[in-house]
Amino acid sequence: QVQLEESGGGLVQAGGSLRLSCLASGRNSGSTVMGWDRQTPGTQRELVARITASGITRYADSVKGRFSISQNKARNAVYLQMNSLNPEDTAVYYCYIQTPWGPSWGQGTQVTVSS
Repeated sequence: QVQLEESGGGLVQAGGSLRLSCLASGRNSGSTVMGWDRQTPGTQRELVARITASGITRYADSVKGRFSISQNKARNAVYLQMNSLNPEDTAVYYCYIQTPWGPSWGQGTQVTVSS
């Protein structure tokens, strides 16, 4: 098992910023693909961002130019800097990690953007 510890969610006004953090620990917590997904009631989980061990990133079209994913491989950590937030970004955000046994997600952290 790998454990994912998420932090940084909360309430922010439109136009503001939040920074999400995720630390991976336990077995198979070395360099790998990590990222963030999100989900709102009535929707399927959506890919938000991914980053490879070599630093290659990709983003959902809806967040390009506003969100930025980064990593600290020594800490097995990934971060999601979210800028210019709008109410449509309100969702539960889940940390993601690719393991030899398949993908895994954390418990999620709520991000709420007020109008």
